[in-house]
Amino acid sequence: MTLTFRRPKLRALVAGLCVAASMPPWGWWPLTFVGIAMLSSLEYRADNPRGRFTVGFVFGVGWFLPSMVWMWFLTAPGYPIAVALFASLHGLAALVARGRRDRRSILTSPVAHTLVEVARLCFPFGGVPLATIGIAQVAGPFHRVASLGGVVLLTWMTWQVGALLARAPREHRRDNRSVVSGRRFAKLACAFVYLVAFPATTLTSDTGRDIVVAAVQGGGPQGTRAIDTDPREVVERHLDATATIDANNLDLVVWPENVIDVVDFETSREITEIADESQRLGAPFAVGITEDVDRSRFTNAQVIVDSSASVLDRYDKVRRVPFGEYMPLRGLLRSLGAPVDQVPRDAVAGTTPAVLDFDSRQGTERAAVVISWEVFFGGRAREGVALGAGFIINPTNGSSYTWTVLQSQQIASSRLRAIETGRWVVQVAPTGFSAFVDPRGGVHSRTNVSESRVITRDIDLRSGKTLYVRLGDKPWIAALALAMLWLVWTRRKPLRR
Repeated sequence: MTLTFRRPKLRALVAGLCVAASMPPWGWWPLTFVGIAMLSSLEYRADNPRGRFTVGFVFGVGWFLPSMVWMWFLTAPGYPIAVALFASLHGLAALVARGRRDRRSILTSPVAHTLVEVARLCFPFGGVPLATIGIAQVAGPFHRVASLGGVVLLTWMTWQVGALLARAPREHRRDNRSVVSGRRFAKLACAFVYLVAFPATTLTSDTGRDIVVAAVQGGGPQGTRAIDTDPREVVERHLDATATIDANNLDLVVWPENVIDVVDFETSREITEIADESQRLGAPFAVGITEDVDRSRFTNAQVIVDSSASVLDRYDKVRRVPFGEYMPLRGLLRSLGAPVDQVPRDAVAGTTPAVLDFDSRQGTERAAVVISWEVFFGGRAREGVALGAGFIINPTNGSSYTWTVLQSQQIASSRLRAIETGRWVVQVAPTGFSAFVDPRGGVHSRTNVSESRVITRDIDLRSGKTLYVRLGDKPWIAALALAMLWLVWTRRKPLRR
């Protein structure tokens, strides 16, 4: 009896580890389907609510414990709390599926688990959308679906295909008509979404214009914090790397997020140094800066600077990193003895649209801007593209994290944003990874961690809007919620052919 109780939990753990292994940096994307199929089979066989919640929870632990390990370097206490929270949500999703008692579980389970992933896009603290199914499947066969419905639709389709691969127990298959009908409906839905996704990618087009962009990675050690680092050293590394550029046909030079940390950028020596390089290269710079607001607050922005040594345009980061750029519940955590001084000041959230305008050799151009953490949220890039941006820049800073789990997942997120919007993405980081991502999600000129390197590429400026840019996430979330309500409301009625 003890053995039969332990075996489902062990299988659930293995299923979760399969999904984790499908995530970057490991990237074995077929294992997503294996893990989901294993979980779905366990949900079918669970005899009671406690058993269903347990397999869902253990599955989540196996999934999130390795794939979210980067959180240890951001907030050690928050890491196990986040893993337990997200695993519990998938335990609740397994409860909704009801296993063998629910003849529609082949449909209910994918919808329930996808809604849990939707919740992670906004909860807690504005959302923690890392180690998601979409990040794993950007390398899989269904990635084009993102141009139709973003990460929400891609997640549902992946989960539904995985559930279709699951094997139900014999007693669940006795009412063959209802099970077969459910499978047929799910297969038709997946086929319809996949076929519609192909023309969705053709709604954008090449404008016939292109620009030459240089992304500067200064290099340096990983695993460092801003409070322990001399900000001038970071600036000098990027000045040294920029000095190696000898091209005279550049349109834009991009520096990473917050490589310049000053009290007031417009009166600093750094703006003069940037202007000198802009004069030498004949191109404007997009530079990441942080400035003081007061003793307890600062700003994180990307600015356009040219040879005039003035800020021509500015975008302040809207989505801040919890426990990285601001400390939620600071007073409560301080009273509990938490090390809140590791984030001594809170970033001020920006309010401006996610775009930057600059003058290229051909005229004024517009870039969508997603600073670091914002690249994990499809709505930020979508906003900039909807406002007419021809490409996307993602200045970031992953130097605080040891290993490359977070950095690899960020490259995958840049690939998702490129597919969703039909635009090139320029990702640039001070210590890696930096890369160019084409509109189909292909990665070019990816740098190594800690190396000093400048990557340059001629990228096409594109116009038009994919269906995802036009529709966003809300219609798909609403459709999933309505489907969930219908499935729960009618679960006692048999599905008909």
